[in-house]
Amino acid sequence: MAIDTTTPTIQPTAPVGESLGTSPLSTRDKLVLFVLCAAQFMVALDFSVLNVALPALGTDLGMSRSALQWAVTAFALPSGGFLLLFGRVGDLYGRRKLFLTGLALFGAASLLATLAWDPTVFLAGRALQGLGAAAIVPAGMSLLTTTFPEGPARDRALGISGTLLSLGFTVGMVAGGVLTDALGWRSTMALLTVFALIVLPLAPRLLKESRTPDRPRLDVPGAVTVTTGLLSLIYALSTAADHGFGHADVVTTLIAGLILLAAFVLIESRTAAPLVSLPMLRRRTVAWGNVGGLVTFSMMSTVVFALTLYLQEILRLSAFETGLVFGVQGVLSAVAGTLAPRVIGRFGASRTLVGSLAGQGALVATLLLLDTHTWSVWLATAAVSLASMCHLGAIISYGLTVTSGVPDTEQGLATGLVTSTQQVGITVGIPLLGVLATTSPDLMSGVHTVLALDAAIVLAAAVLVGLGLRRGQSRI
Repeated sequence: MAIDTTTPTIQPTAPVGESLGTSPLSTRDKLVLFVLCAAQFMVALDFSVLNVALPALGTDLGMSRSALQWAVTAFALPSGGFLLLFGRVGDLYGRRKLFLTGLALFGAASLLATLAWDPTVFLAGRALQGLGAAAIVPAGMSLLTTTFPEGPARDRALGISGTLLSLGFTVGMVAGGVLTDALGWRSTMALLTVFALIVLPLAPRLLKESRTPDRPRLDVPGAVTVTTGLLSLIYALSTAADHGFGHADVVTTLIAGLILLAAFVLIESRTAAPLVSLPMLRRRTVAWGNVGGLVTFSMMSTVVFALTLYLQEILRLSAFETGLVFGVQGVLSAVAGTLAPRVIGRFGASRTLVGSLAGQGALVATLLLLDTHTWSVWLATAAVSLASMCHLGAIISYGLTVTSGVPDTEQGLATGLVTSTQQVGITVGIPLLGVLATTSPDLMSGVHTVLALDAAIVLAAAVLVGLGLRRGQSRI
């Protein structure tokens, strides 16, 4: 079947008078949205809830400091590596079926990690959590975009989903410290088990099956190369955070990952039923939207990492006080989630994406004024919170930019790209820039270097994405 390679005609989003706040959802729609967003929130929570608990975890299970990175990497590898494959599997064999399977696996894996009696069992639980997340995220996003039609209803649904995704990462940092101090590190994994037990019984009753009407064969060579390529790339970037880019393992897996991804592109250009439609990637909205998404996710995760070091190691704030700083960030992110759909309705998703990136970069640049005096905590709180509002606007608008105008038969592919961008962005930001802070002989200087590069990258991305989308539709 021939695939249209032209840029799709996108209908304008609803004006403010018809925006999300005046377009009520039915009770069933609200319940469906609750189930899908709760699952996304749970996965986002998993990315950060364990961070503060790592020292206690290492002491309890006898893991060395160098081995603790695998508590994060074991989750990141499968969650990022299998996203595209599972997104296509959901398209072909049923998104609801894949979503439920992922939920069940995630819940069981969280219980295994909670009860782990040695490092091997714990890391196995984390890897299975990541595999479950790789199924939940693309299937959940596809179910959301196929359940809610393009326009105000989908804008609202994606707005709520994006808010909870950002909020989940922040809440995880706060909750991780509180739970670890009160109940021990195992309570962080038990929290995820409880989430899965809440969502799993509701999902089968509310979600309808969704798949492509035809059933082309799965692109096995493409699936193998992209999955192993992403696994190699994520492993290299994650390992580089501790050992540097000159380490043999990092160099070998980085080169292998790039070669495999190049082979994947070649395979996709020649197969009749590709895992990733190269013509879709040539759409300006898809290509530049994902660039914006990758930058906003990777650079914001880096800011949070650098500020965590700054607040605790330089200003000597406690874990609880640091959590309060990020708690303010979470509250303003939730506020931004309610405002962003209205801004998008007024200016369009592409303009909102560019403006949000520019705002995020400018506000991160103000963090270069941080010093060793205690007043800096107020600057850090205000700047990171406002930057997170812009970050949330970028999250919502890039998701809409990428998925708008894509037919339901390719929504799994489009949302697979969106979610791959999210997961890879969260995974690669800290290894790429965060290592500059952890390896610097002067931590304050290292933090400033990270923040300066972070701001420069986001501002440059705003310019490039704006130019890239200018030739497309003016209101996406």
